Amino acid sequence: MAAKTNPIPSVWARQPREPDRPALSRAAIVREAIVMLDAEGTEALSMRKLGARLNAGATSLYRHVATKDELMELAVDEVVAEIAVPPAGGPDWRAAVTEAARSFRATALRHPWLASVLGQAGLAYLGPNLMSFSERLAALFTDAGFPEPSGSIDTVLAYVIGMSTTEAAWLGTVARSGESEAEFIARLMPAAQQAAADHDHLAAAYAEADADATAGTLDPVGIRDTKFAYGLDVVLDGLALRLPHN
Repeated sequence: MAAKTNPIPSVWARQPREPDRPALSRAAIVREAIVMLDAEGTEALSMRKLGARLNAGATSLYRHVATKDELMELAVDEVVAEIAVPPAGGPDWRAAVTEAARSFRATALRHPWLASVLGQAGLAYLGPNLMSFSERLAALFTDAGFPEPSGSIDTVLAYVIGMSTTEAAWLGTVARSGESEAEFIARLMPAAQQAAADHDHLAAAYAEADADATAGTLDPVGIRDTKFAYGLDVVLDGLALRLPHN
């Protein structure tokens, strides 16, 4: 007897069921789930809570989305559509990749849960928006002449996802404090300086930051932007060495 084949555990690998309530669509469910995720994070999202917000029972939701994992797949694919990737064929591949990386980061910060759950977005990234995003990146790197475009893409995405995950977590901590980012940093500064007192390089860096905070010139957003740009430039410098020299 042939062994039974288990279905692929992805929303993109099965046919949608017929809805029992025409007014309750998959699109409406996903939109509301994204609102909840943006406001409360992945731990707060449940089919029960989502059904209550939509004035529908969990059973009605399950006719459109079989599991919470499927709902996360759909939510990820929906927000990935916000990431801009320039078309291939432009004169400057670095500028195009930089634009795509910045757009990815901006999307990840608008949706702080995104970067940390990308690994759960289906076994093969089967969603149409994720497929389109991957295809556009592949076209960009292939047109630029990279002999291993997939490796180059993975390297850039690893950097962007890593930085975005850390940055989103930091901003979440700041938001929970009820303070602005500059206020939060200023409040932490005395403890940071005390902890760094026996570490010369760190102490100097914190002293400089404290001076900026005291003078009112500390620009946390600018600092984060600069850090991201610096690291991305380093990654692209390294990838440029992989290009064949004519």
